[in-house]
Amino acid sequence: MHRYLLFLFAFFSIVSCAEKSNKGNPVVVIETKYGEIEIELYIDKAPKTAGAFLSYVEAGFYENTSFYRVLNMNNQPSNAPKTEILQGGLWRTKNEKARSIRGIAHESTGTTGVKHKDGVISVARLAPGTANCEFFICIDDQPGLDEGGENVEDKLGYAAFGKVIKGMSVVRKIYMQNDRNQYLDPPVAIYNIKRQ
Repeated sequence: MHRYLLFLFAFFSIVSCAEKSNKGNPVVVIETKYGEIEIELYIDKAPKTAGAFLSYVEAGFYENTSFYRVLNMNNQPSNAPKTEILQGGLWRTKNEKARSIRGIAHESTGTTGVKHKDGVISVARLAPGTANCEFFICIDDQPGLDEGGENVEDKLGYAAFGKVIKGMSVVRKIYMQNDRNQYLDPPVAIYNIKRQ
């Protein structure tokens, strides 16, 4: 009986530790006119990217910014691999600030294990190491954005760092707004992004 009780104690100790670590990641809330989007940031899996994004949130960079770009099945060349994403950040409203932010060291999906699945948030970039405050949310699974994927010429993929845990209906509503040449017309305001 004593061994059985020790086993139960050890088992529940392990389970409770696992729950704490799973719930230990920070959550941020994106406030828009269509509602709120809650995102868990995977500090445990993508510490550089998630940590940088959280620092921008805490510094107030995303106040009065926007979702401004969509890639959908109708606005991309027919001879290219397709991607479905909703992109936001400082680019349209605080361009000078966006250009002044230092790039984040690239954390590939092969390193972090965070794949570009439906609702996953990732950072936009040109060359590896140039990503900073511009981010996108995947609409459905987008394996072409992972390391080795067909949508990235250098095959290094983008750095995914979290996932929508509430408000994916808001993401999809914004995604379905009118666009012109891949840009939302008009952009959808991000009132702010705050840590929960």
